Amino acid sequence: MKESGFFDKVYAVVKQIPTGKVTSYGAIAAYLGTPKSARMVGWAMNAAHNNPEIPAHRVVNRNGLLTGKHYFQGTNLMQQLLENEGIKVVDNQIQNFDTVFWNPNTK
Repeated sequence: MKESGFFDKVYAVVKQIPTGKVTSYGAIAAYLGTPKSARMVGWAMNAAHNNPEIPAHRVVNRNGLLTGKHYFQGTNLMQQLLENEGIKVVDNQIQNFDTVFWNPNTK
C-alpha cells in the first residue's frame, strides 16, 4: 500500500467527522478495510496537524485520550479546539466519549 495514497484516504475520512464529534485511529483504519493499520492512521494525522483543511484534533485513541496532542502547537491546542466544539476534556481524556464518538462505519 502506497503511504501517500493511504494518507489521502485517511484525510478524506477525517474531513467527514462532524463538528463536535471525534473518532479513533482504529475506527478510521477499520473503515478503510485495514483494521491493523491504526498506527499508520496516526502517522497520517501527525503529518496533517498543520493543515487547516484536515480536522486532525477530532482523531483520538480508542479510549478517548488525546494521544496526538504533542503534535499541535502550544501545550493545549488540541484540547482547546475540541472544547471550542463543545467537547469536554479533563486530564487529556474526552468526557462522555460514547456520546461524542463518530463511527465512520455507521455514519
